[in-house]
Amino acid sequence: MKAKDLRQETDEELRLRIAENRKSLTEMSFNNAITPVEQSHKISETRKDIARMLTILSERELQAKNKA
Repeated sequence: MKAKDLRQETDEELRLRIAENRKSLTEMSFNNAITPVEQSHKISETRKDIARMLTILSERELQAKNKA
């Protein structure tokens, strides 16, 4: 998912997405360890999506601290 789209979501929506993505990442990693999957690129894409969402949340927290 693109950062532009993620920035339009609220903090709660982002936190929910992070939790969902972490769960699916764990499942994909276990499945890939047992039998290699054809779409192994989705593991790295999910990791990057989680990082994007965490970065956006961090930016928002920093902006809130700077305004206060």
